[in-house]
Amino acid sequence: MDALSLEEFSNNSFFEGRSEVHQKVLFGEGISSSVGGHAKELGTHALLVSDAGIREAGHLDRVKSQIQDAGIEVTVFDQSIENPTESSVDLCASVAKRAKVDLIVGLGGGSSMDTAKGCNFLFTNGGKMEDFWGVGKAALPMLPLIAIPTTAGTGSECQSFALISHDASHAKMACGDPKALPAVTLLDPELTLSQPASVSACTGIDALAHALESAVTRKKCDLSNRHARIAFQLLNQSLPMVFEDPNKIRARGGALLGASHAGAAIEQSMLGAAHSMANPLTAKYGTIHGIAVGLALPWIMKFNMEEIECRKIYANFARVAGLCNDGCTDAEGAETLINRVEELLRLAKISTYHHGLDFKKSAITELAVSASKQWTAGFNPRPIGCDDFEILYGQLFENFSPAPRISVDLV
Repeated sequence: MDALSLEEFSNNSFFEGRSEVHQKVLFGEGISSSVGGHAKELGTHALLVSDAGIREAGHLDRVKSQIQDAGIEVTVFDQSIENPTESSVDLCASVAKRAKVDLIVGLGGGSSMDTAKGCNFLFTNGGKMEDFWGVGKAALPMLPLIAIPTTAGTGSECQSFALISHDASHAKMACGDPKALPAVTLLDPELTLSQPASVSACTGIDALAHALESAVTRKKCDLSNRHARIAFQLLNQSLPMVFEDPNKIRARGGALLGASHAGAAIEQSMLGAAHSMANPLTAKYGTIHGIAVGLALPWIMKFNMEEIECRKIYANFARVAGLCNDGCTDAEGAETLINRVEELLRLAKISTYHHGLDFKKSAITELAVSASKQWTAGFNPRPIGCDDFEILYGQLFENFSPAPRISVDLV
């Protein structure tokens, strides 16, 4: 990270302009080892929410021991699943209720974070996840949450939303409340070293999409723009190095910090139509989310750049990142940014990860209808409907030509 200082973007960067939000965000190699001290300040009995892969990597037992060494009792729930559902969150909440915990620790990727937050809603407020679909529907106080991400992707550790799938319809329910925001977030790049290269690629591209979508939504503001801009600068520089050599700890740190800034941007401004296109691909084909949103992102950016303000924001991102000179036109800058996104997708080798990429043109109408009903579509800067999605899916399918199948680990 020669051109950018990680310290420049980590020192107090999450607190400026967020005085109404009580969240402590700490960044640094090995910072996760401080979890015991933070837990001691917040509770006496912690529910540690994670998954089997994190346990296998050794992270779960290490964090559990660190919390216990501080004199805090720990109950473990390590059954978080990818794209958590109502029933999986119910299971987690039932464990929390039996143990009578007073603190939750989320350890893992976005799915573990969402499970931890979802559990918090149910444990403290009762009911079912569908009751909290929307914003600010938790009437009662919630437990303090410590978030420790092991992936640089969702940025869930800096958001108050839990994304939970409805059991029957598979609809993604965004359940948000300021009380669900983690009280403490520990960003430790060392924990991301255990990620397989394919997972690093998928989560990194997801974070990139978060930065670029949150920058232009209808809810954007000065604070979301600042976080999104920092996120893109960090990700633009860090991701190529992570893709080339996943063991570069400084690059891992840049990606992790970038993903978290992107998460903070989402907290303020939401997401757009690339995520609307991605979710039906995941629901219908099982396409990994990072792959789906990566494939959709350039097409949505091309669609959005028809809007003058959106084009201006894209161009400014390109200028600030040094992708083009200050004298370029907004159209040239926006095109340069999109070209850079496509280059990053190539470097991530997204098209070589075949899981869930058996696209069929006959499904376009069904996919378009589903995409138009996604909640993120309403925040897209340029109005978008079913007919637009049909065209965009057609462009994606027509231009998608994956490389020969290779074997990768996508757990």
